[in-house]
Amino acid sequence: MTKTAGPIDPAVTIGHVHLKVADIERALGFYCGVLGFELQQRFGRQAAFISAGGYHHHIGLNTWESLGGSPPPPQATGLYHLAILYPNRRQLANAVKRVLDAGIELDGASDHGVSEAIYLRDPDENGVELYRDRPRDQWPIDAQGELAMYTRALDLSALLGEVEAG
Repeated sequence: MTKTAGPIDPAVTIGHVHLKVADIERALGFYCGVLGFELQQRFGRQAAFISAGGYHHHIGLNTWESLGGSPPPPQATGLYHLAILYPNRRQLANAVKRVLDAGIELDGASDHGVSEAIYLRDPDENGVELYRDRPRDQWPIDAQGELAMYTRALDLSALLGEVEAG
């Protein structure tokens, strides 16, 4: 077992993820066209960097090793999913509506106690989680004072009831 130096600084965050895709245009159609990320920069037909709010990039899409490729088989190691955190329930509902309106099937919808999550796949079969966290004071805590996350069915109809009119 490796000796640890102590916990990581609580201010550390995950900055971005790079995804190997088979087709940049198809990937941009999903991440920008459906989910609403904005293109920040392109490197020809090989890579694109997208974000929310003008950040340099939250997601990098590239074909450096995957142009025209196929998804890894189900029993292979690799990325399980990337998770996109929405600031509130209404914004999550709006994102889910966009996905459904685009005809994209959902893999699942779960209430984890700490969050509400929707699962789907991008055009390259990468797992994508769209979620929102509940306020920390609403997280489930067990009798020993420990976090007690769970997985229960999410009421998708109730979530979609939060969609902004108009």
